Amino acid sequence: MPTEILVALIGLAGSALGSIIGIVASSRLTAYRLEQLEKKVDKHNNLIERMFKVEEKTELLAEKMSVANHRISDLEKGA
Repeated sequence: MPTEILVALIGLAGSALGSIIGIVASSRLTAYRLEQLEKKVDKHNNLIERMFKVEEKTELLAEKMSVANHRISDLEKGA
């Protein structure tokens, strides 16, 4: 086998191996970043759910306070 062909085959193998390693490394980095982004989204969604519950409780407490104030006003008028 001529040396030129052997050198070309070695160069081809080296280039292919380098490309494959680069693709695998890039894929791992993308998967890691995607995982971190998913964690942030989960935290955000959890916060939104908690805030929704807090808002519901706040509205309920405001309504109870309003009812209590009306009852106090009615009691003061009756006295």
